[in-house]
Amino acid sequence: MENINLIETFSEFKDLKNIDRTTMMNVIEDVFRNMLIKMYGTADNFDIIINIDKGDFEIWRNREVVEDKEVEDPNLQISLSEAKKIDSDYEIGEDVTDEVKLADFGRRSILALRQNLTARILDLEKNNVYLKYRDRIGDIVTGEVYQVWKREILVLDEEGNELILPKTEQIPSDYFRKGDTIRAVVIKVEMRNNNPLIVLSRTSPVFLERLFELEVPEIFDGLITIKKIVRVPGERAKVAVESYDERVDPVGACVGMKGSRIHGIVRELKNENIDVINYTTNLQLYITRALSPAKISSIKLDQEHKRAEVYLKPTEVSLAIGKGGLNIKLASQLTGYEIDVFRETDTADEEDVSLEEFADEIEGWIIDELRAIGCDTAKSVLDLSVEDLVKRTDLEEETIKEIIKILQSEFE
Repeated sequence: MENINLIETFSEFKDLKNIDRTTMMNVIEDVFRNMLIKMYGTADNFDIIINIDKGDFEIWRNREVVEDKEVEDPNLQISLSEAKKIDSDYEIGEDVTDEVKLADFGRRSILALRQNLTARILDLEKNNVYLKYRDRIGDIVTGEVYQVWKREILVLDEEGNELILPKTEQIPSDYFRKGDTIRAVVIKVEMRNNNPLIVLSRTSPVFLERLFELEVPEIFDGLITIKKIVRVPGERAKVAVESYDERVDPVGACVGMKGSRIHGIVRELKNENIDVINYTTNLQLYITRALSPAKISSIKLDQEHKRAEVYLKPTEVSLAIGKGGLNIKLASQLTGYEIDVFRETDTADEEDVSLEEFADEIEGWIIDELRAIGCDTAKSVLDLSVEDLVKRTDLEEETIKEIIKILQSEFE
C-alpha cells in the first residue's frame, strides 16, 4: 500500500509543464539518496532506477562477498553463505546486486520520503513560476478571475498559476466577476514566504503602452516610438509618439481609420479618453500640442524654473484646464513643465482687475486655487456660477460666495 502511495506522489507531478523531465528525475533520485544515507550511512553503493512515465522505481544495492565472519559493514558487504542463498555460483570478492524493497524502510521512513518528495517538487514548481514571471515583467498576461475580494482579485493564468490584481491597480470603473477573462500587465514579481507573488496592474502606463503595441503594428515593428505616456486611469491619458520614417504619420497610425485602432484600447480601458500627440523637441510646440484640444494664443517659457505661462482666448480656457483640471495636469506631466493658464484680455476687458490686486482681502491659497482653473481676473471668476466654482475647485460654497461679494464690490 505504501509503495502505491509513494508512486502516486511523483507520478502525479510528471506532467507539470513548468518542470522539465531531467530536473524532475534528479529531484526524485536526490530524495531517495538522502533517505538511503540516513538509513545506511552512505548511498554510493545503490543504483536508483526511475521510470517517470510509469511512475515506478527500483532500488538496487551492490555489496562485496566476504567470508562469513569477516562482515564489517552489512551495507557494503555480504557473507558468502548469504550470497549463495541468492545464487549458488557467487564467490568471495564478487559483487552481489539485490533489490531493496520499499517495505524494508519501515512506515515512518516511507511517510517522510513521501513528504520530502512532495515538498521538493512543489518548491521546484514555485521557483519555476517565479523565474518565468520574473522575465515577463512589463508583459501583458491574460487570465481568468478566480476570486474577487475587497482589496484584490485572484487571477489564474492558462497553467493555473495564481496572479494578484490589487484594488489600487484596477481602473476605478473596473468590475469583474468570477469566470471573467482579464488582461493586465505584470509589474512586480517576488518570493514571499517561499511562494511566488505576481502582481498585475491595469493602471500602469506600461499597460497602455503594451496595448498600443498590440493594436498598432508600426509601434511593434519600431517604425513609431512611444516617447512618454501619462494617464489618470479610467479618465484621460496623453501619449506622445514619434516616427523615424517621414512617410509614416505617427498620430494617424495610432488612431487608425475612423479611430479603428484606438477604439479597442479605449474600450479595454473603460472609455478612458486618449490624446495621441506628435512629439517634438520644440518646447513651445510640444506644450501647445499637449494642451490639445485647447488652441493656444501664445506661450512664455521660463526654462530655468521649468514653468510655462500659456495665454488663451476666454472661450479656450476651460478646454485647456479640462474636467477636474485633468487636461492641464496631464499636459504638465507630459512636458515636464508647470503650466499656468491666463486669459487674453480684449480691449473691452481693460476694466478687468487681476486677482492679485485683491491679495489684502482674499487669502493667497484661495487665489492660487482660482488661478488653477484658469481664473486670474475678477471678471473671469464672476463669469462662472457658484455651482461651477464649487465643482471645479476645492473651495466651500460659503467661501466662494464671500469671494464673489468682494469682487462685485470692485465694479459697483
